[in-house]
Amino acid sequence: MARSSTATTHVTEHSVVVAAPAADVHRLVVDAAGWPDVFGPTVHAEILEETGQHQLLRIWAFANGRVRGWTSRRVLDPAARTVAFRQVVSVPPVESMGGLWRIEETADGCRVTLLHDYRAVDDDPEGVRLIGTAVEANSTAELDALRTTAERSGDAARSKFTFGTHQDIDGDPREVFDFLARAEEWPSRLPHVARLELTEDEPGVQHMTMDTRGPDGSTHTTSSVRLCFPDRGLIVYKQTAPPPVMTTHTGRWVVEEIPGESGAPVVRVTSWHTVVVDPQGVRRVLGPGTELAEARALIQRSLTANSAATLLRAKQHVE
Repeated sequence: MARSSTATTHVTEHSVVVAAPAADVHRLVVDAAGWPDVFGPTVHAEILEETGQHQLLRIWAFANGRVRGWTSRRVLDPAARTVAFRQVVSVPPVESMGGLWRIEETADGCRVTLLHDYRAVDDDPEGVRLIGTAVEANSTAELDALRTTAERSGDAARSKFTFGTHQDIDGDPREVFDFLARAEEWPSRLPHVARLELTEDEPGVQHMTMDTRGPDGSTHTTSSVRLCFPDRGLIVYKQTAPPPVMTTHTGRWVVEEIPGESGAPVVRVTSWHTVVVDPQGVRRVLGPGTELAEARALIQRSLTANSAATLLRAKQHVE
Protein backbone atom coordinates (compact mmCIF):
# COMPACT_ATOMS: atom_id res chain seq x y z
CA MET A 1 0.00 0.00 0.00
CA ALA A 2 1.42 3.38 -0.97
CA ARG A 3 2.16 5.74 1.85
CA SER A 4 0.70 9.23 1.92
CA SER A 5 2.83 11.97 0.41
CA THR A 6 0.73 14.77 1.93
CA ALA A 7 1.42 14.04 5.60
CA THR A 8 2.48 16.98 7.74
CA THR A 9 6.20 17.37 8.38
CA HIS A 10 7.03 17.96 12.05
CA VAL A 11 10.33 19.59 13.02
CA THR A 12 12.09 19.49 16.38
CA GLU A 13 15.31 20.98 17.72
CA HIS A 14 17.25 19.96 20.83
CA SER A 15 20.61 21.28 21.99
CA VAL A 16 23.11 21.02 24.81
CA VAL A 17 26.27 22.88 25.81
CA VAL A 18 29.28 20.62 26.29
CA ALA A 19 32.49 21.54 28.13
CA ALA A 20 34.69 19.58 25.72
CA PRO A 21 36.43 20.29 22.40
CA ALA A 22 34.12 20.30 19.38
CA ALA A 23 36.41 17.88 17.53
CA ASP A 24 36.11 15.29 20.32
CA VAL A 25 32.32 15.56 20.39
CA HIS A 26 32.15 15.31 16.60
CA ARG A 27 34.17 12.08 16.70
CA LEU A 28 31.67 10.54 19.13
CA VAL A 29 28.78 11.41 16.82
CA VAL A 30 30.57 10.04 13.75
CA ASP A 31 31.48 6.73 15.46
CA ALA A 32 28.08 5.06 14.97
CA ALA A 33 29.41 1.59 15.85
CA GLY A 34 30.30 2.95 19.30
CA TRP A 35 26.88 4.47 19.96
CA PRO A 36 25.61 1.58 22.15
CA ASP A 37 28.41 2.42 24.61
CA VAL A 38 27.45 6.13 24.66
CA PHE A 39 23.72 6.43 24.01
CA GLY A 40 21.32 4.63 26.32
CA PRO A 41 18.54 4.08 23.72
CA THR A 42 20.91 2.57 21.10
CA VAL A 43 21.20 -1.22 21.25
CA HIS A 44 23.31 -1.89 18.15
CA ALA A 45 24.55 -0.01 15.08
CA GLU A 46 26.64 -1.14 12.15
CA ILE A 47 27.91 0.42 8.92
CA LEU A 48 26.60 -1.51 5.89
CA GLU A 49 28.26 0.62 3.20
CA GLU A 50 30.73 3.50 3.21
CA THR A 51 31.86 5.63 0.26
CA GLY A 52 33.81 8.75 1.08
CA GLN A 53 31.67 10.78 3.47
CA HIS A 54 28.50 8.80 2.68
CA GLN A 55 27.40 5.90 4.89
CA LEU A 56 24.55 3.39 4.97
CA LEU A 57 23.73 2.36 8.56
CA ARG A 58 21.53 -0.22 10.24
CA ILE A 59 20.45 0.88 13.72
CA TRP A 60 18.43 -0.77 16.49
CA ALA A 61 17.27 1.41 19.37
CA PHE A 62 14.55 1.73 21.99
CA ALA A 63 11.55 3.87 21.05
CA ASN A 64 8.70 4.09 23.53
CA GLY A 65 9.90 0.96 25.30
CA ARG A 66 10.23 -1.24 22.20
CA VAL A 67 13.31 -2.01 20.14
CA ARG A 68 12.96 -0.70 16.60
CA GLY A 69 15.32 -1.30 13.68
CA TRP A 70 15.79 0.94 10.67
CA THR A 71 18.23 1.76 7.88
CA SER A 72 19.61 5.28 7.42
CA ARG A 73 21.95 7.14 5.13
CA ARG A 74 24.40 9.65 6.62
CA VAL A 75 26.46 12.41 5.05
CA LEU A 76 29.49 13.48 7.10
CA ASP A 77 30.92 16.98 6.77
CA PRO A 78 34.06 17.10 8.95
CA ALA A 79 34.85 20.72 8.06
CA ALA A 80 31.43 21.98 9.15
CA ARG A 81 31.22 19.36 11.93
CA THR A 82 27.76 18.24 10.81
CA VAL A 83 26.26 14.81 10.27
CA ALA A 84 23.07 14.67 8.19
CA PHE A 85 20.91 11.56 8.34
CA ARG A 86 17.81 10.24 6.57
CA GLN A 87 15.99 6.94 7.11
CA VAL A 88 15.69 4.91 3.90
CA VAL A 89 13.73 2.07 5.49
CA SER A 90 11.41 3.28 8.26
CA VAL A 91 9.17 1.33 10.62
CA PRO A 92 5.50 2.38 11.01
CA PRO A 93 4.13 4.62 12.38
CA VAL A 94 7.11 6.52 10.89
CA GLU A 95 6.64 7.41 7.22
CA SER A 96 9.84 9.42 6.97
CA MET A 97 12.52 10.62 9.39
CA GLY A 98 15.66 12.66 8.98
CA GLY A 99 17.73 15.32 10.63
CA LEU A 100 21.12 16.79 11.40
CA TRP A 101 23.76 16.79 14.11
CA ARG A 102 25.58 20.13 14.31
CA ILE A 103 28.56 20.79 16.59
CA GLU A 104 29.58 24.44 16.96
CA GLU A 105 32.67 25.60 18.81
CA THR A 106 32.20 27.97 21.77
CA ALA A 107 34.59 29.73 24.13
CA ASP A 108 34.27 26.99 26.75
CA GLY A 109 33.71 23.96 24.50
CA CYS A 110 30.87 23.53 22.04
CA ARG A 111 27.14 23.53 21.48
CA VAL A 112 25.54 20.40 20.03
CA THR A 113 22.26 20.77 18.17
CA LEU A 114 20.16 17.79 17.09
CA LEU A 115 17.45 18.48 14.49
CA HIS A 116 14.70 16.07 13.44
CA ASP A 117 12.00 16.21 10.80
CA TYR A 118 9.42 13.44 10.58
CA ARG A 119 6.07 12.42 9.12
CA ALA A 120 3.63 9.81 10.37
CA VAL A 121 1.95 7.23 8.13
CA ASP A 122 -1.39 8.68 6.89
CA ASP A 123 -0.87 11.64 9.24
CA ASP A 124 -2.37 9.49 11.99
CA PRO A 125 -2.61 11.59 15.20
CA GLU A 126 -1.65 8.67 17.43
CA GLY A 127 1.33 7.96 15.19
CA VAL A 128 2.40 11.61 15.39
CA ARG A 129 2.12 11.46 19.18
CA LEU A 130 4.16 8.26 19.45
CA ILE A 131 6.90 9.53 17.16
CA GLY A 132 7.07 12.87 18.93
CA THR A 133 7.31 11.21 22.33
CA ALA A 134 10.13 8.94 21.17
CA VAL A 135 12.05 11.79 19.49
CA GLU A 136 11.74 13.94 22.62
CA ALA A 137 12.85 11.19 25.01
CA ASN A 138 15.68 9.84 22.85
CA SER A 139 17.05 13.25 21.82
CA THR A 140 17.22 14.42 25.43
CA ALA A 141 18.82 11.15 26.59
CA GLU A 142 21.34 11.11 23.74
CA LEU A 143 22.45 14.71 24.23
CA ASP A 144 22.84 14.21 27.98
CA ALA A 145 24.85 11.03 27.41
CA LEU A 146 26.99 12.72 24.75
CA ARG A 147 27.79 15.57 27.14
CA THR A 148 28.63 13.19 30.00
CA THR A 149 30.89 11.04 27.82
CA ALA A 150 32.68 13.96 26.19
CA GLU A 151 33.29 15.78 29.47
CA ARG A 152 34.78 12.62 30.95
CA SER A 153 37.00 12.01 27.94
CA GLY A 154 40.12 11.62 30.08
CA ASP A 155 38.49 9.05 32.35
CA ALA A 156 36.65 7.43 29.43
CA ALA A 157 39.88 6.29 27.80
CA ARG A 158 40.73 4.33 30.95
CA SER A 159 37.16 3.35 31.87
CA LYS A 160 36.21 1.66 28.59
CA PHE A 161 37.77 -1.67 27.69
CA THR A 162 37.00 -4.74 25.56
CA PHE A 163 37.99 -8.36 26.15
CA GLY A 164 36.91 -11.81 25.05
CA THR A 165 37.25 -15.55 25.57
CA HIS A 166 36.61 -18.42 23.18
CA GLN A 167 35.91 -22.16 23.02
CA ASP A 168 36.38 -24.60 20.12
CA ILE A 169 33.59 -27.14 19.64
CA ASP A 170 33.28 -30.21 17.41
CA GLY A 171 29.76 -30.08 16.06
CA ASP A 172 27.21 -28.23 13.98
CA PRO A 173 27.44 -24.42 14.26
CA ARG A 174 23.64 -24.25 14.12
CA GLU A 175 23.41 -26.35 17.28
CA VAL A 176 25.94 -24.13 19.01
CA PHE A 177 24.03 -21.01 18.01
CA ASP A 178 20.76 -22.58 19.17
CA PHE A 179 22.25 -23.27 22.62
CA LEU A 180 23.12 -19.58 22.98
CA ALA A 181 19.93 -18.23 21.42
CA ARG A 182 17.57 -20.36 23.52
CA ALA A 183 18.49 -18.61 26.73
CA GLU A 184 15.20 -19.61 28.35
CA GLU A 185 16.81 -23.07 28.76
CA TRP A 186 19.86 -21.72 30.60
CA PRO A 187 18.61 -22.26 34.19
CA SER A 188 18.54 -26.01 33.53
CA ARG A 189 21.76 -25.96 31.51
CA LEU A 190 24.04 -23.46 33.28
CA PRO A 191 24.84 -23.86 36.98
CA HIS A 192 25.55 -20.14 37.46
CA VAL A 193 22.09 -19.10 36.15
CA ALA A 194 19.47 -19.26 38.91
CA ARG A 195 16.55 -17.71 37.02
CA LEU A 196 15.90 -16.33 33.56
CA GLU A 197 12.83 -14.67 32.05
CA LEU A 198 12.79 -14.11 28.28
CA THR A 199 10.30 -12.34 26.03
CA GLU A 200 10.47 -11.36 22.36
CA ASP A 201 9.17 -8.16 20.74
CA GLU A 202 9.52 -10.02 17.46
CA PRO A 203 11.61 -12.99 16.30
CA GLY A 204 15.26 -12.33 17.11
CA VAL A 205 14.65 -9.38 19.45
CA GLN A 206 14.87 -10.74 22.98
CA HIS A 207 14.41 -9.09 26.37
CA MET A 208 16.08 -11.04 29.15
CA THR A 209 16.15 -10.75 32.95
CA MET A 210 18.62 -13.12 34.59
CA ASP A 211 19.71 -13.98 38.14
CA THR A 212 23.34 -15.09 38.20
CA ARG A 213 25.03 -16.86 41.12
CA GLY A 214 28.42 -15.52 42.14
CA PRO A 215 31.32 -17.61 43.47
CA ASP A 216 30.46 -16.47 47.02
CA GLY A 217 26.87 -17.66 46.66
CA SER A 218 25.40 -14.20 46.16
CA THR A 219 22.87 -13.59 43.37
CA HIS A 220 23.03 -10.70 40.91
CA THR A 221 20.15 -9.64 38.64
CA THR A 222 20.77 -8.18 35.20
CA SER A 223 18.42 -7.12 32.39
CA SER A 224 19.47 -7.15 28.75
CA VAL A 225 18.14 -6.86 25.23
CA ARG A 226 19.58 -9.22 22.60
CA LEU A 227 19.50 -9.25 18.80
CA CYS A 228 19.94 -12.69 17.24
CA PHE A 229 21.23 -13.10 13.66
CA PRO A 230 21.20 -16.88 12.94
CA ASP A 231 22.39 -16.46 9.34
CA ARG A 232 25.50 -14.64 10.59
CA GLY A 233 26.16 -16.74 13.71
CA LEU A 234 25.92 -13.55 15.74
CA ILE A 235 24.12 -12.47 18.92
CA VAL A 236 24.65 -8.92 20.16
CA TYR A 237 23.34 -7.64 23.46
CA LYS A 238 23.20 -4.64 25.73
CA GLN A 239 22.49 -4.63 29.44
CA THR A 240 19.63 -2.25 30.13
CA ALA A 241 20.28 -2.36 33.88
CA PRO A 242 24.04 -2.94 34.34
CA PRO A 243 25.60 -3.50 37.77
CA PRO A 244 26.38 -0.28 39.68
CA VAL A 245 30.12 -0.52 38.95
CA MET A 246 29.42 -0.07 35.22
CA THR A 247 27.73 2.65 33.19
CA THR A 248 27.53 0.41 30.12
CA HIS A 249 27.97 -3.27 29.29
CA THR A 250 27.56 -4.48 25.72
CA GLY A 251 28.70 -7.72 24.14
CA ARG A 252 28.39 -10.30 21.42
CA TRP A 253 28.53 -14.04 20.85
CA VAL A 254 30.23 -14.97 17.56
CA VAL A 255 29.85 -18.50 16.15
CA GLU A 256 32.12 -19.34 13.20
CA GLU A 257 33.77 -22.33 11.55
CA ILE A 258 37.56 -22.33 11.39
CA PRO A 259 40.15 -24.96 10.30
CA GLY A 260 41.05 -27.26 13.20
CA GLU A 261 44.48 -28.68 13.98
CA SER A 262 43.66 -31.81 11.97
CA GLY A 263 42.47 -29.74 9.01
CA ALA A 264 38.81 -30.55 9.64
CA PRO A 265 36.63 -27.55 10.51
CA VAL A 266 35.73 -26.82 14.12
CA VAL A 267 33.28 -24.33 15.54
CA ARG A 268 34.88 -21.45 17.41
CA VAL A 269 32.58 -19.51 19.73
CA THR A 270 33.85 -16.21 21.07
CA SER A 271 32.26 -14.14 23.81
CA TRP A 272 33.16 -10.45 23.60
CA HIS A 273 32.46 -7.85 26.28
CA THR A 274 32.79 -4.07 26.15
CA VAL A 275 32.48 -2.36 29.53
CA VAL A 276 32.51 1.27 30.61
CA VAL A 277 33.37 1.45 34.31
CA ASP A 278 31.53 3.91 36.56
CA PRO A 279 34.22 5.38 38.89
CA GLN A 280 31.60 6.64 41.36
CA GLY A 281 29.87 3.25 41.41
CA VAL A 282 33.21 1.53 41.98
CA ARG A 283 33.97 3.72 44.99
CA ARG A 284 30.46 3.24 46.35
CA VAL A 285 30.36 -0.56 45.95
CA LEU A 286 34.01 -1.60 46.29
CA GLY A 287 35.25 1.09 48.64
CA PRO A 288 36.61 4.65 48.28
CA GLY A 289 40.20 3.47 47.89
CA THR A 290 39.54 1.11 44.96
CA GLU A 291 41.69 1.92 41.94
CA LEU A 292 40.20 1.85 38.44
CA ALA A 293 42.66 -0.84 37.32
CA GLU A 294 41.58 -3.04 40.23
CA ALA A 295 37.91 -2.61 39.32
CA ARG A 296 38.62 -3.42 35.67
CA ALA A 297 40.44 -6.62 36.63
CA LEU A 298 37.62 -7.67 38.94
CA ILE A 299 34.95 -7.06 36.29
CA GLN A 300 36.95 -8.89 33.64
CA ARG A 301 37.50 -11.93 35.87
CA SER A 302 33.81 -12.13 36.76
CA LEU A 303 32.46 -11.76 33.22
CA THR A 304 35.12 -14.05 31.74
CA ALA A 305 34.29 -16.75 34.28
CA ASN A 306 30.59 -16.64 33.40
CA SER A 307 31.30 -16.66 29.66
CA ALA A 308 33.77 -19.53 29.99
CA ALA A 309 31.23 -21.55 32.01
CA THR A 310 28.57 -20.96 29.34
CA LEU A 311 30.95 -21.91 26.53
CA LEU A 312 32.03 -25.10 28.30
CA ARG A 313 28.41 -26.15 28.80
CA ALA A 314 27.71 -25.39 25.14
CA LYS A 315 30.63 -27.63 24.16
CA GLN A 316 29.40 -30.46 26.42
CA HIS A 317 25.83 -30.11 25.13
CA VAL A 318 26.76 -30.14 21.43
CA GLU A 319 29.52 -32.76 21.57
